Amino acid sequence: MNRFLFKKIIGGFLVAILLAGFSFSLAQTDGNSISASEKIELQRQLDQIQAEISQYEQQLSQIRGEKKTLQNKLNELKKQQAKLTLQIQATTLQITQIDNQLDQTEADIQTNLEKVEDLKVKIKDVVRLLYQRDDYSLLYLLLAKDNLSDILTEFEIYIKVSTGLHDFAEKLRQTNEELAIYKQNLSDQQEEANNLLAIQNLQRGKLLGALTQQDSLLAETKGIEANYQSVLNDTKAKAAQIRNRLYEMLGISKEITFGQAVEIANWAFAQTGVRSAFLLAVLTQESNLGKNVGTCNRPGDPPSKSYKVIMKPDRDIEPFLKITAQLGMDPEITPVSCPMRDKNGNRIGWGGAMGPAQFIPSTWMGYKDKVAELTGKPANPWDIRDAFLAAAIKLKAGGAGSQDGEWAAAMRYFSGSTNTKYRFYGDNVVKLAAEYQEDIDNLK
Repeated sequence: MNRFLFKKIIGGFLVAILLAGFSFSLAQTDGNSISASEKIELQRQLDQIQAEISQYEQQLSQIRGEKKTLQNKLNELKKQQAKLTLQIQATTLQITQIDNQLDQTEADIQTNLEKVEDLKVKIKDVVRLLYQRDDYSLLYLLLAKDNLSDILTEFEIYIKVSTGLHDFAEKLRQTNEELAIYKQNLSDQQEEANNLLAIQNLQRGKLLGALTQQDSLLAETKGIEANYQSVLNDTKAKAAQIRNRLYEMLGISKEITFGQAVEIANWAFAQTGVRSAFLLAVLTQESNLGKNVGTCNRPGDPPSKSYKVIMKPDRDIEPFLKITAQLGMDPEITPVSCPMRDKNGNRIGWGGAMGPAQFIPSTWMGYKDKVAELTGKPANPWDIRDAFLAAAIKLKAGGAGSQDGEWAAAMRYFSGSTNTKYRFYGDNVVKLAAEYQEDIDNLK
């Protein structure tokens, strides 16, 4: 076979592959996708649970408006436990939905990456075959022909191949753009899954707290109404108990009492205007989140829990190193929070939140100078006063300058938005803030 005939055959083969390549679009895999009927059933279950939750909320509101008796308090705790159990079920359903979306998106990305790589390999192989003997210019190839028909055939092949390669490059560019969208969707879905797991952890903690409170109440009163009324009416003992009880916070070396926490919160209020009870409620919730997640990067932790593994590399590692360097801390053994994990133990999203207020390093960089300006020293996310102040500044920016804006500010603190999927966070902060305000009032 002469060289020019060989090139015609290979050229035609190349054009056929190119045309086949152009026809593909980003495939939507169906193997892992949830069916429409399953989606409808999940939503039906979610709606039914939400309706039952609403009923419990009405019953709780009615009980709280009644006389403060031991039986009513026990009824309130039992209704609260039932409501929390349903909320956990609802969050579990939402996690199931987002898990299905994650599986689908990951499968779509993998399928299309494989398609792109396969086409690139085929084109590379054919182009190498086409020009493996000689690399003559188009002008030489045309002048070497004996008749006009051969010249036109050679020129036609050249145009088809050139156009095909150009079209393929454009298709490849479009494919990469669409893959980038898929990857962004994946990142968004992972963040949503991480937030839902955090909400579920908070709900479980709240349920455990309600059960513990019920047991403590029965032990303290021995189930006798007179004992309960005595506890309610002993304001001096109540104030002492409130002031001296421990205020649990994550990431601090020294325990503080609720009375001490109120003093720090009042100081932050003087600097920012964010209500003390609300600030304490947010920080309590954040510390609960941190405790549920656990800690990473501690002395003796395995390499899998190092900040180099659990932090988002392009977002948080460099800021973390800057923060620890400025404070003279060893980044290899400075504790941070671990990532969330799903029911199968798979990591969801990233960890790295620091100190009582659970700031991630990149976010802390946006607040540390404001904190330092008010305190006159380098800001430290593990210092309780700095953590209180930074949280208050962030909450104020989110709308907590007035009590009406507190719910939205709490939601933004948690997820950067007011997405009602996570409303348990905001609702619980508002409820906890009301309880703390009552405690603070009893201290006066």
